[in-house]
Amino acid sequence: MFSALNWLPSFFILAVIVFLASAIKIFREYERGVVFTLGRFWKVKGPGLVIIIPLIQQVVRVDLRTVVLEVPTQDVISRDNVSVKVSAVVYFRIIDPQKAIIQVANYLNATSQLAQTMLRSVLGKHALDDMLAEREKLNHDIQESLDVQTDSWGIKVSNVEIKQVDLTESMIRAIARQAEAERERRAKVIHAEGELQASEKLFEAAKILAQEPKAIQLRYLETLTVIGADKNTTIVFPLPIELLSFLNRLQPAEPSRDT
Repeated sequence: MFSALNWLPSFFILAVIVFLASAIKIFREYERGVVFTLGRFWKVKGPGLVIIIPLIQQVVRVDLRTVVLEVPTQDVISRDNVSVKVSAVVYFRIIDPQKAIIQVANYLNATSQLAQTMLRSVLGKHALDDMLAEREKLNHDIQESLDVQTDSWGIKVSNVEIKQVDLTESMIRAIARQAEAERERRAKVIHAEGELQASEKLFEAAKILAQEPKAIQLRYLETLTVIGADKNTTIVFPLPIELLSFLNRLQPAEPSRDT
């Protein structure tokens, strides 16, 4: 009997230690504890030291830091019926721990599944060119759609980034041919614009030269001089009658001889 009494203080001390270990919870600055009393929600506690009554109260620890969620590669059919594989990253955080624990069984898995569905749904409304050229706009559309759905779970989706858009080999070749055709079209347009500008300038020059016939003749002679100095080649040009009369007028008249 005395030996049993001797064990009571030790048992009592052990019980107190176990009680305190179960009752005292310490939450970091980025953590909160959702406390339930006999299965019913009581309040959100933390950060710091929190006392929990064992066997009567339970606490669920929630991390409030931003979570980086990798969205698995999804098969997406664009609006112009092109099949592509798209992967993305979702950044979100819990802003209401009560809703995140009570309103959804597993908020991480639920957000991941919703992000996959929303990725296919939003991108399916756009053409392939939009996916390749307007990623910032698509990221914003997916983020807004996700944020509306996760608001009831106490989750805020801060950002969505499309990581990669994978195309099939045939589609890559088709895009390359399209880009080459576009470059050729631009080259032809630029060449045509250059011809148009040159013709306009020539037309203006012709009008100016037409106002003075002597200027045309001088221009003709200048052209012959340039061509003759370029290469030692014999070139035959038709000589206009007007040029001959012009040259005759330039020569001084010979003095008349007495017969």
